Amino acid sequence: MSSPTLGFLGAGKMATALARGFLQAGLTTANRLFASDPFPAARDAFAAATAAGIRPTNREVAASADVLILAVKPDQVGGVLQELGTLLEPKRHLLISIAAGVPLARMESATAGLRCVRVMPNTPALVGASASAYACGAATTPADAELVQRLFGSVGVAYRVKESLLDAVTGLSGSGPAYAFLMIEALADGGVAAGLPRDIAQSLAAQTLLGAAKMVIETGQHPGVLKDAVCSPGGTTIEGVHVLEQGGLRGTLIGAVRAAADKSRSLGKS
Repeated sequence: MSSPTLGFLGAGKMATALARGFLQAGLTTANRLFASDPFPAARDAFAAATAAGIRPTNREVAASADVLILAVKPDQVGGVLQELGTLLEPKRHLLISIAAGVPLARMESATAGLRCVRVMPNTPALVGASASAYACGAATTPADAELVQRLFGSVGVAYRVKESLLDAVTGLSGSGPAYAFLMIEALADGGVAAGLPRDIAQSLAAQTLLGAAKMVIETGQHPGVLKDAVCSPGGTTIEGVHVLEQGGLRGTLIGAVRAAADKSRSLGKS
């Protein structure tokens, strides 16, 4: 299968992370990769990281690439699509949006029924460990879905879901890295409070979450089963778990996911 020509409309950190991942996976080449951004610093950083072709405008990216990745803030989507206008060709262009909360129907309406896919990746794409989900629009083909799976699967894991579930994905894996960073920071603070040097505490905290996640993924066991295996009767871990339960950690995390999902839904209505 030939490598696609990819054009990023927006060249920020997420766009750069995805582009680097696609290149490293051999899914495209630098001479088939293009990007535009209104900010020179973003364009320069993208070019330095990918050796891709930088274009002054979104229209020039659309003229250069067949697959367009819309990597702008949700409130900028309408303006970008209006700018591109009739330059978008239904038989040629596939539009992949990573703008949180913007529904497929809005993009399809603004592009006269273009083939559109909505994707929710997350920032660990920077290290090839993204958790993404995507939904395909009415005009997409099986080949379009296969391409999106290959692209986003190359920087982590990717799941095809109903569009109605993408707000929940946003609340969980889209926003989830921030929750994990808070937990790492808090665990490290606890280690410092117990006497550890800051650098060692942070490294131990981060490695602990990494290792725990890897055990869930590789063993396939329920997290509760793995948690129980660490909690020896009358031991230290069950004392710590008791404090976490008293503090409402479980309910707070559930609430955080639901709050972020609700915010994503509200973005789609604005």
